[in-house]
Formats: sequence, structure tokens, C-alpha cells
Amino acid sequence: MTDIIKLLPDHVANQIAAGEVVQRPASVVKELLENAVDAGATHIKLLIKNAGKTLVQVIDDGKGMSDTDARLSFERHATSKISTADDLFSLHTKGFRGEALASIAAIAHVELKTRTEDEEVGTRIEIEGSRLKTQEITATLKGTSIAVKNLFFNIPARRNFLKSDAVELRHIIDEFHRVALAHESVSFMMYNNDGELFNLPESNKRQRIVNIFGGKTNEKLVPVLEDTEIVNIHGFIVKPEFAKKTKGEQFFFVNDRFIKHAYLNHAVTSAFDGLLPDRARASYFLYMDVDPKTIDINIHPTKTEVKFEDEHAVYTLMRAAVKHSLGQFNIAPVLDFERDTNFDTPYSYKNKEAESPRVEVDQNFNPFKTENKVSSSNFTGSHFHKNESTGWEQAFEGLDTKRSIRKSGFSHLQVEVDQETETIFEEHESRGNSGKGMDQSRGGATYQLHNKYLVSTIKSGMLVIDQHRAHQRILYEELLKNITVKESVSQQLLFPLRLDFNASEIAIFAQLKESLENTGFVIDLTEEHMVGISGIPSSIQESEVSIVLEQLLDDVQHEVPDAGFSQTDVLAKSMAKSMAVRPGESLNEASRDHLLNTLFACKEPNLSPFNKKTFITITVDELDRKFSAH
Repeated sequence: MTDIIKLLPDHVANQIAAGEVVQRPASVVKELLENAVDAGATHIKLLIKNAGKTLVQVIDDGKGMSDTDARLSFERHATSKISTADDLFSLHTKGFRGEALASIAAIAHVELKTRTEDEEVGTRIEIEGSRLKTQEITATLKGTSIAVKNLFFNIPARRNFLKSDAVELRHIIDEFHRVALAHESVSFMMYNNDGELFNLPESNKRQRIVNIFGGKTNEKLVPVLEDTEIVNIHGFIVKPEFAKKTKGEQFFFVNDRFIKHAYLNHAVTSAFDGLLPDRARASYFLYMDVDPKTIDINIHPTKTEVKFEDEHAVYTLMRAAVKHSLGQFNIAPVLDFERDTNFDTPYSYKNKEAESPRVEVDQNFNPFKTENKVSSSNFTGSHFHKNESTGWEQAFEGLDTKRSIRKSGFSHLQVEVDQETETIFEEHESRGNSGKGMDQSRGGATYQLHNKYLVSTIKSGMLVIDQHRAHQRILYEELLKNITVKESVSQQLLFPLRLDFNASEIAIFAQLKESLENTGFVIDLTEEHMVGISGIPSSIQESEVSIVLEQLLDDVQHEVPDAGFSQTDVLAKSMAKSMAVRPGESLNEASRDHLLNTLFACKEPNLSPFNKKTFITITVDELDRKFSAH
């Protein structure tokens, strides 16, 4: 029997390893930025072209590499961070596996320029698909510059799985934020297609957050500080009133490394219990300092998942720290048992003795001194006198017979009561006509069930419509038409809205500006970190504008449309989802009928924009079978 197991060539093994380390351009950005930080750089510049598909370049002023180190850095499992397995439990650096550059070089064209401070000249290396093309001496600045070009050039299947430029750029910006927030003492700059997106000078943590997410963020932050033997927690949480409906800014850092941890996220969310608006999410920037020996960060290729030695204790401390911060800064109501000085005795009365109250009585008062005879027509001492106005008899005039009661003014009495539930029967022919109304194409009346479904009769039985999905379909087709035909109706605002967004979100609005204006928005992007809204579509309320735009940003940034779908389609879907009536909203009769009629005037009334059923039918035969079964 011949042997069938064989060793893979190095370049194939590197391509397979690259599948774990490099999933998209953002993965390259993360690895290169972390290497620059580990090199002790104080200024780091990131250059992106075509969302990283054409170019990802990181330039730093770190300590650089010698010519030998520069060549070894592209070998698998070559690293200066660890020597033994025990070093994995005392890590203070970001990258340590020694797979990053080898994996990147296996699937891209890489150019490396580096020079140490002691050397007069540096080294230039070119590698294509793990194959060394050039290594030569070059004149370059101190530090390292790595340019990664044509990512996945030799794996076209992987390249085809990349999403649109907007989605890939969003992932790159996320990775940039995570590294920049963890290292506020380092200056970061980011350029996209030769345009500056971020310029973050050296600062403190609070100022770094403000520089990234906009000047208005400063007033939203509440500091958190808790030092214990297990973990030191510091950072900021965002005030509940500024919480976003979409997934907000949620950042955990352990020893200056960004992590994702659902258990700790639950701890923060539970601390906000009862304070967040409906469907809003807590935002936070929380940093934890722990002993490296008490965590394991080598459980995932991307090193964004961490296992704590005592997760329950960290959970409890995190929740307590956030609750304490909310109470300390009067964000949450608290029970205060401390003495309030406002209730102290005034200084001028402090040494005076209390005096007993005095009761004065008029000894000469005689209540019978001016007594008059009491009769049925004159009540002494009251306001009822026979000579005054109408007299007490008139209050009961006309009440001597049942007929007079019917003639009284109670027929015009108006009483405030809850809205009466309409009957679910068709009264005009339900009684005594053996249900003739069921034979009509539609009964003409539409009823609302549990403020969620619309019910109406049809010839074959009954029609049940999901009001939320049906309205989504109506709005979706209306928005698509407005964007395409450019004939939308806009209502001008008396006082324009000014909404605060960060630089990357402003860039997305710039891309969507024309499409948004075709839906009815009037947008001004002249101010930095600010979007001015002077006109809105006639179908939404002014109070809903921020919710619609935040949802739109979230959809464009994170929701990936199917292949072939345009940005216009994503915009129409997102706005339809935000503007549609919600389950639980009560609709009047006119609104119910209008929604029903408009739905069946749509091109595709059966499905919502997200391919879910908008209505179902229940036939008379199905109802008969249900009753006959019992």
C-alpha cells in the first residue's frame, strides 16, 4: 500500500494559515497597526485605497529592524515576543504568534522598508505570494513602512467573498478605532483614497474618545474608576439619555487589548437596568488592568476573545463599578441616608427654647345672639336664602316624573372614557341573513387584532395582515420610486436639526446625500462632525429623524446586502424598516383601510422587503375543519 500522507509545501501551508489570520483587509490593518505599536512607535500613519483591496500601508517611527530580522519576519512562527510556552501567560505585547507577516505575504504583494536608529541605511524587501522577489539596501526613514497590495491576488475565490467598499471600509475603521482607543499616547493618522479621515494627536483617554467620535461626546461621558486586587477598572460610560437604538460604541480593553466579551457586556447592561430608553443599547469605553497570568488570550486566532481565571468575580466588580458611577454622578436614583443640612435648625433659633402654643377664646361670643327662625324656606347661617337668586327648590325642578328625566340635559352629557372596541361582526347583514356577507369579495370593514394584525373578510374566508411588514412593503416601493424618479415631497423645518456624528459617519452621509435628498431630506454637511437637517420626508415625524438616520448608518455599515443589490436598495430597506408602523400601534379605521388598499396596489404585496410574508388567508373550509374536530 502506497503512502498517502504528505507534507504541504510552505507556500500552500501559508495560504491555509492566512485563512485564519487574514479574513478581510481589516485583518491586515489590525496586524500591522499592532506591530507598529509593539515597535514603540509614537506616530503611526495608515493609508487605504479601495477599502484595502488595492493598498493597505502602515508607516511608523518605531525602532525598525535589521536586514536579518526583516527577512526572518516573513517566516512562519518567527517572533521576538515569546521563547517558551510559559511566555504565553505573561504577555504584554499585541502580536506574538509570528504568523501575521507570513500569512499576509502568502496572499498579497508586500513591500517592506525598515531602518533602525543605529544604521545609516535601511532594508527594502519585496515578496509576492510567499516568494522573495527583492532584498536590497535603501535609503529610508527610521522605523518601518509596510505596503500590502492586491490582497488575495492568488486566491480569487476569497477575493470574491469580500463585500462592498463601504462595508469593508467600515471594518477597517472599526479596527483603527480599537487600536487608537487603547493607545492614547500614540499619534494616529488615517487616509482613505488620499483623503484624511482621522488625525488623532497624542492625548489622554477622554480626549482620544472625543477626537474620534466628535466634540459633542465629551458631555455624554461619565467616568468609571474602581481599583481592586483582582482587576482595576477605569474608563467611561455614556449617559443613558444618549444611548442609541442601534449597536452603539461598546469597547472593552484588557491590558490595552480590545476584546469581545458577551458576559461582561451583560454586566454593564444589567447595571443600566431601568435607565435606558426602549430598545436602546448602553455605550461604554471600559479599560481593565489585570495580571497577565490570570487571563488566556490565545484561544482565538484574532486574539479578541479572553478567558478570565475568575469570570464571576470580574462580572460582579464590573457591574458594581458601573452602578457606582451612575449613582455617584446622579445619573441613577439612589437612597441617601446621609443627613441633609437643609433640615437643620436655623442658626438664629438654635439656642432658643420652644414655646407652648397659646389658644385665645372669645368669652363673650354667643352663637344664638342673632338667631332667626328656621323655616323650610330660610336656612340660617348658610348661603341658601329665599331672597337670593333662584333658591334651593330650583335645583330639583323638573325631577318629579320619569318623563322629566328623559327631557333633562343628560342627553348632551360628555364623559371621558377609553376608546370603545369596535364590534367584529358585520352588523348590516350578520343577524338573520345566514352570513351572506361572507360571499362578498371583501366585507368592507377592516379590524385590528391586538394592535398587530389587520383582519378583513374575503370571498373565500378571512384575510390576516401583519401591519408592520405590510407598511414596510408600501414604504419600500414608495422610497424606491422617489429615489429613482426624484419627485419626493419634503416638509421644511422651522428650526433646522443639527445632529452630531463622527468623521466616518459623515463620510457615509456624503455618499448617501443625493439619494437621501431624493427621499425628501434636505441635508447640509458643511460643519465638521455635524449634519444639518432643514427638510424631512412628509411621511416621518421630526422626533423620528435621528432614529431613522442612526438605523440607516447601522445598516450601511454592518448589514451586507445580497450580491447585485445597490446602495439605493439598502437605503430604501433601512428607511422602510425604521418608518413603518410598529406592532402595538393602534390604527383608526381610515388608516386601516388605507394600509390594506395600498398594500394590494404594490407590485409585490405578498412579501416584505426582507422576504417575509405580509399576509395569510384562512378559508371557510379551514375554519369548518377546526370546529368539526371538536
